[in-house]
Amino acid sequence: MKNKNKSVIIWLLSGCFLVFVMVVVGGITRLTNSGLSMTDWHLVTDTFPPLTEAKWQETFEKYKQFPEYQKINIHNDFTLSDYKFIYFWEWFHRFIGRIIGLVFIIPFVYFLIKKKIDKSTLNKCFVLLGMGALQGFFGWFMVKSGLVDNPDVSHFRLSLHLTFAFLTFAYTLWVALDLIYPERNNEILPLRNIARYALVFLLVQIIYGGFVAGLNAGLIHNHWPLMSDGQFFHESISLEKDSWLLRLTEGKSGVQFVHRTLAYVVVGFILFLAFKSHKFYLNKDQKTGINALVIIVFLQFGLGVFTLLYSVPLWLGLTHQIMAFFLLTAMTFTLHRLSK
Repeated sequence: MKNKNKSVIIWLLSGCFLVFVMVVVGGITRLTNSGLSMTDWHLVTDTFPPLTEAKWQETFEKYKQFPEYQKINIHNDFTLSDYKFIYFWEWFHRFIGRIIGLVFIIPFVYFLIKKKIDKSTLNKCFVLLGMGALQGFFGWFMVKSGLVDNPDVSHFRLSLHLTFAFLTFAYTLWVALDLIYPERNNEILPLRNIARYALVFLLVQIIYGGFVAGLNAGLIHNHWPLMSDGQFFHESISLEKDSWLLRLTEGKSGVQFVHRTLAYVVVGFILFLAFKSHKFYLNKDQKTGINALVIIVFLQFGLGVFTLLYSVPLWLGLTHQIMAFFLLTAMTFTLHRLSK
């Protein structure tokens, strides 16, 4: 690590860590059904939760005007204490977003003044700034979809918000790796190409993970390796929607089937990468990356199976999401080391 880039690298890796924390808290927010507890969005005024009992009561009364309370929680003896619990997770999720903004912008301005960022890295940082702003918009865009008639956020918007967080993390890590490894490596084109395909399918799998989460599709067909009734392709897939596009993007059974199937595809690509890698001379970083990919993808596959079999308990659903982050980290690192 070059000394002149050390502070910038630490800054970027700190951003990666905070994005990871935010996605973990976002997972808790989703799994505890807390995401619709804050019914508006203000950049400054809701930085802190209500500080008096009167303010809490006022905020609770405002929440009661929206579909989640009127159609679901009104029937559950939902109290102010219950509301404070779900409010905390959504507030904490947004609070971390604000922290990420400050952690990015303040050091960025400092590095600009001190001229510690070269032109190539500077352009990448502007991209990251735009990605961060977009992610904030996508978060509110998602929440807004659950505040209208149906007290469920759009699974498309949820998946967009989740996937873009993963992409922001991966790109931040890539920029940091460019600075950690300034000298060019020996490219191994065949392995790099396989890793690229694996990354594409992993991202599609993350998108479908968002679909499964948004549709609560993990609560059906809680069997493995086959779906319900011992069927590989369950008959309910064909009955849920009128077209195959809708069946595989909006139907609960169809979305779960795609997510199940893509898991095998991702595992297959990573095993193929590991198998082909034996035909080439690899340096230490490349070996480490590929070995980590194999270990993590099997852990993630197993977690996915158990999450399904046990009908998505909070701790398993959250662990599955965290492991997806580790898998993307290993994939990004490995692809970087095979490409540069």
